[in-house]
Amino acid sequence: MNHPPRLASYFWSSSDTIRSRSVSDIVLSGMLDVPAPPARLVADWEREISLRLGLEPGDVEPLPLARARVRWPEYRHCVQAASDWTRSLGLHEVLASSDVALMACRGARYHHDGAQYGGAAFCNLFLSEDRGLDVHFPAAGRRIPLVRGTALVFDTGQPHAVIRRGRSGFDVADFASDDDCTQVFLTWELPIEHADVARALGIVFDIDPATSSQLDEEQVRLNGARATVCPDSGAYR
Repeated sequence: MNHPPRLASYFWSSSDTIRSRSVSDIVLSGMLDVPAPPARLVADWEREISLRLGLEPGDVEPLPLARARVRWPEYRHCVQAASDWTRSLGLHEVLASSDVALMACRGARYHHDGAQYGGAAFCNLFLSEDRGLDVHFPAAGRRIPLVRGTALVFDTGQPHAVIRRGRSGFDVADFASDDDCTQVFLTWELPIEHADVARALGIVFDIDPATSSQLDEEQVRLNGARATVCPDSGAYR
C-alpha cells in the first residue's frame, strides 16, 4: 500500500493541473549592498502604512510599487543587486522574468504560503534599517537578522515568521504601537518548476500523484491531512 509523503505541497502547475512536490527546508540568504531609500519615499511609505494599511502586529500587506518607483531612482540598483545575487546562486535570469511586489510587515505570525503560492519560491530583499527583528524558519533551524540588504530565497511551503530578536516565537506584545518595527521589502515570485529554482532548493516533483489528481486547490499536506501552522510557534498541526 502506498502512503502519502509526510510533507508535500500541491500546486497549480504551468500545465493547469495540480501537481505534487516536496517542501524544501533550504534557505538561501545573503547581504546585498543596496542604498537606503530616499527620505521622502520612506516618509511616503510611513504615511501609507499608518493611514491606509493600518498595520497591526503580524500583518503583511502590499505597498504601491508603481508610485514608489517614480520617487525611487535607486530602484533599478536594488533590482540589479538582487539579480546579480540570484545569478550567483545558479538562478541565471529567473528574477528578470518573475513578478515583483513591494510589501510592508509589522512582524509576521508563523505561516506558510503554500495555499496561495505553492507554485513559487519567494526571493525577498529587505530595504529597512535594523529594527531588532529576525526572520525565523523553525523547520530549517534558521534565524536571519533583518537589516537593509538582507536577501532570501525560500520555499513558500516552509513555515516562517518575523519575530523580535532574542525571542523564541511570535508575540503581539513585542510590537508596541509606539515602536518603529515596520519592515519594507521587495518580493519576487520565482516559478518552482523552473529547473534552476528546483535545483537550488532541492525540489522533487510528482511525489504523490494519486492525491494531486483528486485536488482542485493548492495546499500543503502533512501525513495526508491539510497542514496548518501554529501562528505563535511555527509548529505544524
